[in-house]
Amino acid sequence: MTITGTLSAEDLAVDRELADIARDFRFLLDLTPIDLVGTRETFDATGRTPKFEYRPLEDDPGVAVRRLDDMPVDAVHDPILASLLLGKHRELRLQLEMLDCRGSEDFLPLSLELYGAVTPSLLAEAENILATVAKPEPDNGPWLDAETFVQAAQAELDRYRSLAPDIECHIEVREGSTGVMVSNGDLLVAPTVRIAVSRLDALLHHEIGTHILTYANGANQPLHVLATGLAGHDETQEGLAVLAEYLVGGLTPGRLRELAARVVAVHEMANGAAFPDVHDRIVAAGISRHQAFTITMRVFRSGGLTKDAVYLRGLHELVTHLVAGGDLDLLWLGKMPLTAAPLVAELHRRGALTDPLLRPRYLDEPAAQARLASLHKVSSLAALIGATP
Repeated sequence: MTITGTLSAEDLAVDRELADIARDFRFLLDLTPIDLVGTRETFDATGRTPKFEYRPLEDDPGVAVRRLDDMPVDAVHDPILASLLLGKHRELRLQLEMLDCRGSEDFLPLSLELYGAVTPSLLAEAENILATVAKPEPDNGPWLDAETFVQAAQAELDRYRSLAPDIECHIEVREGSTGVMVSNGDLLVAPTVRIAVSRLDALLHHEIGTHILTYANGANQPLHVLATGLAGHDETQEGLAVLAEYLVGGLTPGRLRELAARVVAVHEMANGAAFPDVHDRIVAAGISRHQAFTITMRVFRSGGLTKDAVYLRGLHELVTHLVAGGDLDLLWLGKMPLTAAPLVAELHRRGALTDPLLRPRYLDEPAAQARLASLHKVSSLAALIGATP
C-alpha cells in the first residue's frame, strides 16, 4: 500500500473522485433563476407569485449519482478520513437529488435535510435584530457597476496571488448569475449588479478573503475535498465571511438586518407562507421592496432553498466559539464546518495536512485585531452594530 503522509493512496483516490464530482456541477448557480429583472418587474406590477425559469442543467445528475454509487467510499481505511468522506458522499448525493427535482414539491424537504430548519432561538435572534437595529437611511451611492467591481476584485485577488502565484481561481461577469457569488473557486458577477462603494471592502473580504482564500488553501492540501468543502461547510463558511465583514468595519446595520430578514423569510416559507406574503412580511419589518424581492426570491428559488438561514446561524456559532476561547486558525486550512474542526486538527497534527497557504490579509490590520479581541464583550449579534474595540 503506497502512503502519502499518513493517508494511503487508495484513500486519497476516493477523496479526489469526490472532489471531482463536486467540481463538475455549480450547485447554487443551477438553482438560481434567470431573467430576474423581468421577473421583478412583473411581480411589482401584479403582486402574484413569480414563475421562475432556470438554465438547463449541463449534465444529467443521474450520471454523477452512478459515479457515487460505484465509489468505494465504505472501504476507506483511515477512520477519520472515512468519517469525513462518508459525510461528503451523502451531501453530494443530496445535492444531486435537489438538482434533479428543482421546482418540484420534493425540493424543500431535501433542502431542509441539507441545511436544517430555523430553530426558535435563531428566529428569536433574527427578530431581535429587526426590532432593535435601526433601519438605515437609503444608500445614495456612489455605485460600482459590474465591470468596475470586477476590476477591484481582480486587484484584491492579485494581492493574494502575489503570495501564491498558482491560485487557480478566476473572476468573470457571468450572464444568468445573480449578484456576486463564488462557485467552485471562481467569482461570478451578474452583469446587472450594482455595488455601493461603502460595501466594497467588506464584500471583497467576504468573497475573496474568505471563500476564494479557503478554496485556494484547500486546493493546496493533500485532501482535495477541503477545496470543494467538507459536508456542512456552508454554515461556517458564511459565518466566517460575515465575520470578516465585521472585522473590517463593514458589517452595517442594513447588512445585519438583511441577514436577519433572510432567516425570517426561510422560516415563513418553510412553514407554508406564499411568496407575496413572505415578501410583505419582511417589507413590514423595514426591508425595502427591492431588497425584499431579492431575499424572497432566494428563499423560494427551485422550490424552497433554506440556505440563507446559515449566514446568521454561522455567525452566531463562530461568535460563540470565539467567546468561549476558540480561535480561527484551523478554519483557514480549507472549507469545513466548525464541528469537523477536531477531526481536521488531528489530520493536521499527524502531518496529513499542510499549514494554510494563505491567511486573510485583514488579520494583520490593527483595527481588525482589536475587534476580534473585543468580541467577548458582545452580548448578542444585534450588539455587533455600534460595538467598539
